[in-house]
Amino acid sequence: MSEVTFKSSELFGEDSSEFDYQDFFENGDVALHLVSADGVILHANKAELDLLGYSAENYVGRHIAEFYPDRDVIDDILVRLTRGEKITRYPARLRAYNGSIKHVEITSSGHFQDGKLTNTRCFTVDVTDLERTRTELRQQGSTYHQIVDSLPIAIYTTDQHGTITYYNRAAAELAGREPEIGKDKWYATFKLFTADGKALPLDECPMGIALKENRPVRNQEAIGRRPDGSFFPFLPHPTPLRDEHGNLVGAVNMLLDLTDRQRAEEARQHLSAIVESSFDAIVSKDLNTIIKSWNHAAERLFGYTAEEAIGKSVTMLIPDDHQDEEPRILERIRRGERVETLETIRQRKDGSRVPVSLTISPVRNATGQIIGASKIARDITSAKENQHRIQMLMREVNHRVKNQYSVILSMIRETNKRSETPDQFERQVRERIMALSRSHDLLVSADWKGATINEVLVAQASPFPRGEIIALSGPSVVLSPNAVQYLGIAFHELATNSAKYGVLSGDDGGISVTWNITGSGALRLFHLTWAETDGPQIQTIGHGGFGTVVLKRVAPTAVGGHGNLEYGAHGVTWSLEAPLAAVEASVANGSVEKRGPHRMGL
Repeated sequence: MSEVTFKSSELFGEDSSEFDYQDFFENGDVALHLVSADGVILHANKAELDLLGYSAENYVGRHIAEFYPDRDVIDDILVRLTRGEKITRYPARLRAYNGSIKHVEITSSGHFQDGKLTNTRCFTVDVTDLERTRTELRQQGSTYHQIVDSLPIAIYTTDQHGTITYYNRAAAELAGREPEIGKDKWYATFKLFTADGKALPLDECPMGIALKENRPVRNQEAIGRRPDGSFFPFLPHPTPLRDEHGNLVGAVNMLLDLTDRQRAEEARQHLSAIVESSFDAIVSKDLNTIIKSWNHAAERLFGYTAEEAIGKSVTMLIPDDHQDEEPRILERIRRGERVETLETIRQRKDGSRVPVSLTISPVRNATGQIIGASKIARDITSAKENQHRIQMLMREVNHRVKNQYSVILSMIRETNKRSETPDQFERQVRERIMALSRSHDLLVSADWKGATINEVLVAQASPFPRGEIIALSGPSVVLSPNAVQYLGIAFHELATNSAKYGVLSGDDGGISVTWNITGSGALRLFHLTWAETDGPQIQTIGHGGFGTVVLKRVAPTAVGGHGNLEYGAHGVTWSLEAPLAAVEASVANGSVEKRGPHRMGL
């Protein structure tokens, strides 16, 4: 592809400077192409070609509509661009070279000259994986409703105010009516009475109590009346539904029809079959310890297939030093007792041991005689690890959110003290929050493990003109998340001041950022210096303004160090000294990163 130079205004607007087309298109991370007013592809960058798998020869020069399987979509996009509209995240499908379909989002705008569209520039974002995930979620939601709708048990849900939000077919059949979603409250039946025949007020019905007191209600029988006048006794099981924060969001109610005990028994057996397909190992045995059933989860947990396990004694799963447990368990089962959450050790086929939590229940025949036991075994090693991981994550998220709030509130407070007008206050707060956001983006992209000094400086200097002249030199240091945020704010204030009064405001002078580490062991110190030279006559940063507060007090204090701000005739110098342990996330052994002549490479 020959090197072509475009005015950047043709791509990004009239305020842009000129830039090299090949460098922009070939090195950009975002898929990007340029289309003529007639819809012919003029140019495409490497990311665009890689996305679709075409070579430049097979892509450039062809009409853009050739790559859209939905012609109406590209026609709509071209019509909008011709009218001068901007396209933002327009969902579309593109056909790749290998024939596969890519789900994408298009962001595009036109370039006009003398009121006539000359070309359009289009950014293409691949959302194929996102669309696949959305489809899977929709399928999962559909499957969930199909399962619940197919259950022979009457089930309905309400919001936190008691308004019915969902009911399955069994609920409608049991109640003899179709509840009105979003209108009917508390119960699905036509009328409701207590077990002794008294009318049951709305707020005293089992569902009303469950929502008002935020607790499940059990063993409270009721009588429902259908619109045709028939009555039926039933046992409700209202249970509150809570979100991930424990807040009440509604309730689910399951109604057992007590007029037909056999139907209720069949329903319980059906629910039992569902439980047996769970990811927990579920095993049944007779009173002689012989295994009678063995689900797939048991095979995964213990390593024995059903053919290997059924007919053998369950004691083969019990280590020698735990063999005394089984007689005690059987004794309790024979008495009809349920053994809940027994934490113990079991042995796999390969001889390894696994900690499990056992729930053991008696199994009765049709006459109520105890004929065996059902065991549910869960590997609590993974459960405890997951619980610990979730707790750690929630604490970390809580800490980070509070820290962000604290920093933002401090910004607002200090900026308010030093702003002369509301417009100035709004602009400065917005710029500082955006600076904090850039540091936050770095941390998110690195799973909050930290960022290098180079990355922080590049992120904070990129919005400023001539930000690329800043020369960097120092050992490779990965800053801790705390240091990333506060040094990011400091660099933003320095760059802001320089863009207003210093080197970045003109064409002369230079900025160097250097850092090093001194000392040894626990006494190692981190030193960093921002120095401007040969710039215009310098002015102080606000004469005690927010920038000065950040550089002299806030940023140094945040990393347990101290800062010094000096104003020379033609440049400002800021230095920071802090314990390395308070600044560093990790140090690359022996690695030194120099960026003097190459600048920041923005």
